[in-house]
Amino acid sequence: MTNRLPQKKNSTVSAIPTTSTSKVATLGELAKLANYSLMDTLNCDPDATENGVDYAPRQVFSGHYVPITPTPIKDPEYVAHSNAFFAELGLADSMAESAHFMRMFTGDTSQVPAPMRKIGWATGYALSIYGTEFTHQCPFQTGNGYGDGRAISVLEAVINGQRWEMQLKGGGRTPYCRGADGRAVLRSSIREFLAQEHMHALDVSTSRSLSLYVSKTETVKRYWYTEGSRSENPDMMSAEAVAISTRVAPSFIRVGQIELFARRAREDGQFEDQLDEQVHAMQELEKIVLHLIDREYADVIDSQLSTPEKVVILAREFRGRLTSLIANWIRVGFCQGNFNSDNCAAGGFTLDYGPFGFCDVFNPYYQPWTGGGNHYSFLNQPKAAQSNFESFCSALRPLLADHKDHLLALDEIQREFSTVMDSEMQSMWAAKLGLSTLNPTAHKVLFNELLTLMMQTPVDYTIFFRELSSIPDDIRPLKKSFYNSSSQANESDSHQRDTRWIEWFATWKALLNSDCEENGSNLEEAAKQMKLVNPKYILREWFVKPAYQQATEGNYALIRELQDVMNQPYAEQSQEVEDKYYRLKPLEFFKVGGVSHLSCSS
Repeated sequence: MTNRLPQKKNSTVSAIPTTSTSKVATLGELAKLANYSLMDTLNCDPDATENGVDYAPRQVFSGHYVPITPTPIKDPEYVAHSNAFFAELGLADSMAESAHFMRMFTGDTSQVPAPMRKIGWATGYALSIYGTEFTHQCPFQTGNGYGDGRAISVLEAVINGQRWEMQLKGGGRTPYCRGADGRAVLRSSIREFLAQEHMHALDVSTSRSLSLYVSKTETVKRYWYTEGSRSENPDMMSAEAVAISTRVAPSFIRVGQIELFARRAREDGQFEDQLDEQVHAMQELEKIVLHLIDREYADVIDSQLSTPEKVVILAREFRGRLTSLIANWIRVGFCQGNFNSDNCAAGGFTLDYGPFGFCDVFNPYYQPWTGGGNHYSFLNQPKAAQSNFESFCSALRPLLADHKDHLLALDEIQREFSTVMDSEMQSMWAAKLGLSTLNPTAHKVLFNELLTLMMQTPVDYTIFFRELSSIPDDIRPLKKSFYNSSSQANESDSHQRDTRWIEWFATWKALLNSDCEENGSNLEEAAKQMKLVNPKYILREWFVKPAYQQATEGNYALIRELQDVMNQPYAEQSQEVEDKYYRLKPLEFFKVGGVSHLSCSS
């Protein structure tokens, strides 16, 4: 069930020098690995400025990217970097606090060594919500002003045969900022920085965190919650320190990005100049799709195939990645919160870490974001993914208009999404319960009863499955995951609840024993496998809040502690760590703004 970002060879990088076993210790050494495939192979916005100073909201009518010079944060200070990711990239840890590295990754690209470039780029994309195309969030009501409002890519580098794109989150205004300030605050930056690396450690495909810096003097105003507020929405305006985090992925191409060019290509051209624009849009659509394949799918799609053949394989491969991703989200209790097409990476990994959250109390409709609604809630994420996949397939169709057989193949791939998604989910639930997939009917009855019990008791999602992974003799260890509720206050209710749990547990244990006999394994081996899919430690919001509160005072120790703990989510750690991080959510945090729910303000 794992779904890490693949360490794949890219067809565009085979002739490019890669790092040796020695550490990259300076920005100059990293610069030698720079290779800008997006800027060198795709179309620049023809109305863009040459110097990248292009900060006012405007319509972008064509081109795949806009050159942008980031806006540096003032008086930057080091907060943290990902030791694990630095090691994977072969970067020396000392680089994170070096002056040249800090300057670049806090937005000042004016002095980067060649062949690095002093100007970065931002991209436009479209927006679909559950398959419905939206333009009203664009200030021009056309969709031509929607895109990276504060995310600016500053580097593509090929490291050990893998291409990585490095993007500053909070790097300043772009033409897509819609009047906003282009900044991210320390609070949200810490959340994203920790979450990306935690998700990677959970074996869930994700963008990665490189570094995090904060300004000692620059602030912006944001709506947020007063301490202890139970308001649904933020109830105060506060000045917060700005920060820049660098997120990294093989590419940041979104489903919405493909949609943008497909919409332009579908527009009816009634006059000669409009027909020319439509032809140009079709060319740009094909270019971005082929670029996506080159960046994300080169290891599985033969470069010698025709474009229609590539498109069909792309749809099938993306479907596989997307369904696996969603199953893994649910496996670890993650809710993305806002899974629009613009927040759906076309490479099939987790991209957006704004309104995300991890389940404490199990609730199929768990939704951390106050603006998300049930349609993007925890167990509705497969439906949201299907809508994004349908939008993706719709965006590919113009490229197959003259190829009936390939169009029919695409239609079939789209129709089969729910079947593939159901299969992934069944496999995931079976793995969490330590069961094989040989008896789906019995497993489904068992699981449906479990869902009912978990809602009625209620239980902590992570602790329950981790305790179950030890395959206890009876239900007593499972009660560590039970939250008290008023409905269970009397003895009769408690006895009735326990009886149902005992019956469920006995049925599960019998199925588990039967599976072990059929597979020639034993309960000890089953427990070991269950602990590889059921994490012990999850990045709960009430762990993160004190970390960013302390960080506002310049104390980053808790951030680093959380890095250490959450980068080993399946491990049995010290008793001190267990006492602190393996426990039920305290009652005083329920319904508290910024802990139990949050706005997208960041």
